[in-house]
Amino acid sequence: MTENANLSTSYVGLGRRLLAIMYDLFLLLALFFIATVVAMVLNRGTIESGQTLYPYYVACLVIISFSFYGWFWTHGGQTLGMKTWKMKLQQSNGHSVTWPLALIRFITAIISWSAAGLGLLWSLFHPQRRTWHDIASNCVLVDLRPGR
Repeated sequence: MTENANLSTSYVGLGRRLLAIMYDLFLLLALFFIATVVAMVLNRGTIESGQTLYPYYVACLVIISFSFYGWFWTHGGQTLGMKTWKMKLQQSNGHSVTWPLALIRFITAIISWSAAGLGLLWSLFHPQRRTWHDIASNCVLVDLRPGR
C-alpha cells in the first residue's frame, strides 16, 4: 500500500472483530455438529476422549475449521460474519490472502487465543489494530463502512 492509501484506510477494532467471530462461530458449530453426527455413527454412538477414533475426530474438526476460514479468507477476504460487520481481510499491501498466509494466520490465531487472548488484546495497542495472527500473516482487517 502506498503511504497515501495507508492514511485513508480505517482498521477494525477488537469489539467488531469479536462480533464477527461470534457470528462465524455459529456457522462453524453447525459444521462441527454434522461432523460429530458422522463420527458418532462411525463409532457406534459415542465420541469420547481415549477412544481409538477420538484423535481422528479432533483432527477432522481442526481441518474443518481451517477449511472454513481459509476458504473465506482466500476467496474475497470475508467470512459471513465479516461481511455482516463490513470488514475485509487482506494482505498489508492490499492483495488477497493466499493459502500459505491463511495457514500461518490460522495457526497463529490458535496461539493468540491459547495465550488467554493476549494475541487479540494486542490489537488494542497496535496502531493498525493488528492482532498477533494479523502480524504473523502480514494481514490487516480493513473497515468497509462508508466514511471510514
